Amino acid sequence: MKKNWWKYLTIVLLIYTVVAGFLIEAPRLNILNESIRNLFFHVPMWFGMVIILTGSVIQSIRYLSSNDLNKDIGADVLAKVGIWYGVLGLVTGAVWATYTWGKMAGWLADPKITAVFVTLLIYFAYLLLRSSLNDEQKRARVSAVYNIFAYPLMISLLFILPRLAENSLHPGNAGNPGFNAYDLDSRLRMVFYPAVIGWTLLGYWIATLHFRIRKIEHKLEEE
Repeated sequence: MKKNWWKYLTIVLLIYTVVAGFLIEAPRLNILNESIRNLFFHVPMWFGMVIILTGSVIQSIRYLSSNDLNKDIGADVLAKVGIWYGVLGLVTGAVWATYTWGKMAGWLADPKITAVFVTLLIYFAYLLLRSSLNDEQKRARVSAVYNIFAYPLMISLLFILPRLAENSLHPGNAGNPGFNAYDLDSRLRMVFYPAVIGWTLLGYWIATLHFRIRKIEHKLEEE
């Protein structure tokens, strides 16, 4: 019971996010209107992706310092969950862009989206690299080094380069203010911050389940 407190917290936060996200009185913002509710689903996916991929690179570093294959498995499963969160972020963003920016073409041309696509390609390459190596130790070492180099590239692509672009519509990029009073008032913050924590914890929960499955598969292969 005590060890699973964070799982109960995850369930409570996600129920709160879904219920409050659809029932609270949304601020009447020009263009956004009711679509602002997607803030509780779209943006937390990006936060979750970055946090989960941070956990993945930490596991890779821990593997290189210990040669513990469990750390390599942890890095792998966290990277996979992080990729899925990135895909979900793109899907929810595409829906949001259709209703606010008016067309998908503008969304696809946004520098932030281009950076996300490149980031996902980098991590898809990480998975391909792992699948191409049969020796466990060699796969773990090579993929750990790749993961360590991929992480700063992700940070640069998602947080630095879009700010230098001049044609991004995303808040916080191209000189647009992010998370100011217009974008995120007190009513939205009451749901947004729990949503970020809840969705991130859900991703970690999924990763732990995947980790256990991988451990069972590994034991069966040894037998």
